Amino acid sequence: MTIRVLLADDQALLRSAFRVLVDSEPDMEVVGEASDGAQAVRLAKEERADVVLMDIRMPGTDGLAATRLISADPTLAHVRVVILTTFEVDDYVVQSLRAGASGFLGKGSEPDELLNAIRVAAGGEALLSPTATKGLIARFLAQPDDSADGEGGAAARSARLSTLTSREREVLVQVAGGLSNDEIAERLEVSPLTVKTHVNRAMAKLGARDRAQLVVFAYESGLVRPRVD
Repeated sequence: MTIRVLLADDQALLRSAFRVLVDSEPDMEVVGEASDGAQAVRLAKEERADVVLMDIRMPGTDGLAATRLISADPTLAHVRVVILTTFEVDDYVVQSLRAGASGFLGKGSEPDELLNAIRVAAGGEALLSPTATKGLIARFLAQPDDSADGEGGAAARSARLSTLTSREREVLVQVAGGLSNDEIAERLEVSPLTVKTHVNRAMAKLGARDRAQLVVFAYESGLVRPRVD
């Protein structure tokens, strides 16, 4: 199956470079280019994109707002957003994850990293940039979210967490630790298929689009606490 990629960046030169790279791969193709967030949301619908490479800083509707719009649209539930950022260690990274992005990648990444990011996101996996530590992400996610609805939001997360079985919680903790299904299976001494089933059930119960959202929920609900090194 060919992965349909949408490029969203206000710099035409970067879009051109990304297009050449993506179109050179036999399993993916660029189906559109957007110079701002509003155009990205529209093209994601029209071109039936699978993955959107989204810049954060764009005129008008920025990448963060566009990601929220895509995540909130039921007709775009299959679309995965990978945030491209110049500065990987900043609050934008966490805002991106909270907005519904599947992960992020620095614009200075190697071509193979970018292509792998597209494939990982298309497969529904969480993508954390190799140069950003999980500990840093965890600390950011543990900070209060100004856009959240206070105690009501905390109560809602607690209620959703209570719907998980003990095994689903256990798997969720491992997912938040960045482990793959195979690694979790080995650690819990079950089959990868069993782990996948637990992950899918947890996603359905928590209303998570993908594994990245499971990571966000695990930290924001307090199920997993950040480590301070």
